Amino acid sequence: MIELLEQCVRIPSLSGEEGAVAEFLRDQMAARGFERAFIDEVGNAVGILGNGSRQLVMLGHMDTVGGEVPVRYEDGKLYGRGTVDAKGPLCAFILAAERVGKWLRADAPPQAGEWQIVVIGAIQEEALTSAGARHVARQYKPALCIIGEPSGVNGITLGYKGRLLVEAHFEMPARHTAAPGPGVAENAVQLWNWIEARARAYNADKPRVFDQITPSLRAICSDTDDLSDWCDMLIGFRLPPEFGPDAMTKEIDQWLIASPIGRGDDSVEVRHKGAELAYRVSKDTPLARAFVDAIRAEGLRPAFKHKTGTADFNVVGPAWNVPIVAYGPGDSALDHTPDERVSIAEFEQSVRVLERVIKTLIA
Repeated sequence: MIELLEQCVRIPSLSGEEGAVAEFLRDQMAARGFERAFIDEVGNAVGILGNGSRQLVMLGHMDTVGGEVPVRYEDGKLYGRGTVDAKGPLCAFILAAERVGKWLRADAPPQAGEWQIVVIGAIQEEALTSAGARHVARQYKPALCIIGEPSGVNGITLGYKGRLLVEAHFEMPARHTAAPGPGVAENAVQLWNWIEARARAYNADKPRVFDQITPSLRAICSDTDDLSDWCDMLIGFRLPPEFGPDAMTKEIDQWLIASPIGRGDDSVEVRHKGAELAYRVSKDTPLARAFVDAIRAEGLRPAFKHKTGTADFNVVGPAWNVPIVAYGPGDSALDHTPDERVSIAEFEQSVRVLERVIKTLIA
């Protein structure tokens, strides 16, 4: 089974450059018995099994972040960019659906014919656009959805935090370094210090990271042309369900208005982008219970998880408002790292879990 994933990760597929891997996955799904396999209008790779009126959508993503991780096998693990995030989960979807397709054509009960299984490899999940998932959200109306993200073979993810990126540009007339008062870089640092303090205050009574505001200073750079001094900074936020992007942007704007920054000859421009609301669901659904039973059948202990990042879960979850979980092999701590790798045994075990889940749901 691991050969499919190996071939997939050997095809570079940065966000916006997924064409080659989409063609590969389309051809693989066609060869593996999917009744329809195609690339849709925006570039997603789609495979469909069955003609029933009830849809189970299995949505993964094909794109990866940059950085070459040499593809190789070591100590029972496959290394390569995307093995975890998230070609591994997507290839597990395809292999599990292939097995279910054989079962449907052989001895599946009649009620299984009421279902249609849709496997999608989406574009641009790693970009702020999430263009693939936004297109899918308008095209399908599933009864159930599984998102392909690393949860570990025994993990069932029920929620993802929200996101906000803030770009701030500070500028002031150039001046001698001995002049009194804060310089432009110090103005920028004042904003960051306030954000850190605001997050600490909000988080004080919230022990779970999922419930906290977690800011990160992604970049800061200052310079001058001897007429103007300026400083640019990029701040990222991971936000809980109770405190969304709108609330964060409002508080930042209010602080800037109340602070000395931006008055007189100084100026500050703030832009917000990449806003996504947090989304979480109950574990008391037939979908979540099917995963619990399938994981236990593999001799493992199920673990429900809430992730501190974002995923296409945040896009399609509220749009469809149906039972949804994220699942896939791999340790999410290896996402985007130079050591990205997945255990071959875990990958194969996740395929068996998914096969059992699908059969349980549609039988």
